[in-house]
Amino acid sequence: MVREAYPGFRPFREVAEETLGRLQLASDEIDRVTISGGGDPSCYPAFDDLVEVLAAIESPLHIGYTSGKGFDDPEVAGRLVENGLTEVSFTVFASDPGLRKRYMHDPTPEASLAVVEELAGAIDLYAAAVILPGVNDGAVLEATADWLEEAGARGLILMRFANEVRQGLVLGNAPVIPGVEPQDVESFSALVRETAQGRSMRVTGTPLLDPALGSPFAIRDEPDLLDRLPRVTGRASVVTGSVAAPFLGGLLERLGETAQVAPVKKEIACLITADDLRDLDLSTLENVVVIPGRALVHDAEAEAILSSDGRRRTVVRGPDMLTADGETSMGMTREGVLDLEMRGLFELVNTINLHGGR
Repeated sequence: MVREAYPGFRPFREVAEETLGRLQLASDEIDRVTISGGGDPSCYPAFDDLVEVLAAIESPLHIGYTSGKGFDDPEVAGRLVENGLTEVSFTVFASDPGLRKRYMHDPTPEASLAVVEELAGAIDLYAAAVILPGVNDGAVLEATADWLEEAGARGLILMRFANEVRQGLVLGNAPVIPGVEPQDVESFSALVRETAQGRSMRVTGTPLLDPALGSPFAIRDEPDLLDRLPRVTGRASVVTGSVAAPFLGGLLERLGETAQVAPVKKEIACLITADDLRDLDLSTLENVVVIPGRALVHDAEAEAILSSDGRRRTVVRGPDMLTADGETSMGMTREGVLDLEMRGLFELVNTINLHGGR
């Protein structure tokens, strides 16, 4: 079961005392302080007070995510910079305030966009836009990207709008907007490439792709690195999402012939649930099945589902991450992505060889 329940914003005094108390006990040097949580920091009633308290630590501040809907005064940007803010991830949707107001329900879109513009010119600002087909793509997206690049944004992350269970809606809330036909992965990937073309600003997409780094699974173009990985010798089926399946299948084929990929309809591997496993053709599965490390299913339940044809199968967890999607890779180098992929694939192959049959 997945639950989302937030009792509301915590009192400022409680947050400040707890944070300062932890900092006093910290033995290592503090590289940065990230402001995040279950809600949107810009809507926190005591946001300005919190930033002032954290500024006293004299470490760079980072806002993990904000929609900016709580910023009703453009001057907040200057105060944030003065208090040490160095990086922010900011959902813009579009540079058109009318669209932002309608689709993000921002009561003061002009003020929010003014904050974006000033921060982009002063610190590392990574913008994000959930793409609604026919609303903020096409000419609107081009205008938004142009505006962000001119303002000095470090990057723009395009996020495909999910409206169906197979795209990752696991809370029983599909569709989010009835009647909206989501883009398929291929057309969204093409949109990311088109938007990135000719820009100095980084443009990435999730679930696909990062044109600058070649991820996800950038390692497929690095034969020397693949040669350093262990060979697959165990027999196992590796369950993954439909987006990663062709990439991962090709890599496992290059590393051996005894492990095959078993894709589910769910596109994102981390969001696989018990229902996705029930849709698999059990006759195609080996006696050992590797499921994603962060799949949303209990091990015992997964084993029961995958053994329901009378053939007992052993279920083991694979790595939490095998690659970096565009949202993660935005702040990474190609070397960092390749290192992540090497470590993830090394762990996956060792898991297959340790638990898989012969």
